[in-house]
Amino acid sequence: MITDIANDIGVSVHFNPFVSCNNKMVKYGVVRMHDLIQDILGWERLYLSGRLQKPMNILVDNLDIENVNTVNLKAATSAALLLFPSKFTEENLYAKICSLSYMGDLRMLFAEDKNKVNKIVQGQFHLFEKMYKPLLEEYETKNLLRFSSAGDKQVNIFQDCGLSTASTLVSSLPSSIRSEMAMKLEDKRILDDYGRVRQQVVIGSKEQAAECMNRLVRRKVMFSSTRQAVAGL
Repeated sequence: MITDIANDIGVSVHFNPFVSCNNKMVKYGVVRMHDLIQDILGWERLYLSGRLQKPMNILVDNLDIENVNTVNLKAATSAALLLFPSKFTEENLYAKICSLSYMGDLRMLFAEDKNKVNKIVQGQFHLFEKMYKPLLEEYETKNLLRFSSAGDKQVNIFQDCGLSTASTLVSSLPSSIRSEMAMKLEDKRILDDYGRVRQQVVIGSKEQAAECMNRLVRRKVMFSSTRQAVAGL
């Protein structure tokens, strides 16, 4: 019943804020697993998936959501890397990932704390590191990233901004984003390693891909945040 209402007038989730649990105030959400997985894998609404790009506890998990969410984390990492120049810090990267689900959010223009993203990352840096370090190491193995110590426990990250690397990052974006990018840019059909036909977005430059993706993400977040605000959920 609750999830039906949340789906009809909101974005598939009902939140109960300010709940007392073990002498702490917590906020929990109720969602149908089908809706959760759909948003995790495809960023259909980029709301629940955005929440799971940040540290969070799943109270009831019958479908190994933590493992499924790896796809979402990889997509968020790729999206953030597209928006960065050749050099940035590890903290910068986590802040950019964290900001994806706030891009276009009307609440950030009015009521929300403008430093919210930095506070989230700085307060939970070790949790972000635990979530994303395996993916960053995978990208390093593929020669997409390079790391160096910057002192004060900071880590500088260097990335290749060439067309081939940008295309690889785009290929890791969710299907809904890739499909819309293909409509606005160009695409071709290729066979994947399993012999299945897959759509590949053709980009002219990293900057072109980043600009297009940025607009699409902002539009999705704006739509979802507006629905959720109107629903008051």
